[in-house]
Amino acid sequence: MLSQVLMTGYPIVLTALCGYIVWLLQEQRKEAKKKEAEIEKHQKANFVGTRCLLRQQLMEYHDKYTALGNITPSAYENLCEMLQAYEDLGGNGKVHKMSQETMALPIKNYEEE
Repeated sequence: MLSQVLMTGYPIVLTALCGYIVWLLQEQRKEAKKKEAEIEKHQKANFVGTRCLLRQQLMEYHDKYTALGNITPSAYENLCEMLQAYEDLGGNGKVHKMSQETMALPIKNYEEE
C-alpha cells in the first residue's frame, strides 16, 4: 500500500518540482534582463554625458583662445586629445571646425613673457 502511494505520488511531486525549477529559471532570466537593461541605460547616459562635456569644453577652448589670439602648448595638447575623444564618441563637424580654428592659432608659452 505504501509503495503504491509512493509510486503514484512520485511522478506528481517530480512534475511539480520540475515546474518550480523552470519557473525559478525564468524569473532569474527576467531579473538578468532587467539588470542588463539598467546597465545599458547607464552606459548610454555616460556616453552621451561625456560627449556633451567634451563638446562644451571644446567650445570654451575655442572662445577663450580665439579671443586671446594664441594658445598654450598644454592647452593645444588637451585640445587635440579632447577632439579625438569627442570624434570617437560620434561628435559632429561644427565642433570639429571650431577646434580646427583653435588649433590654427599660434602656440605661445605664457611663462616665457
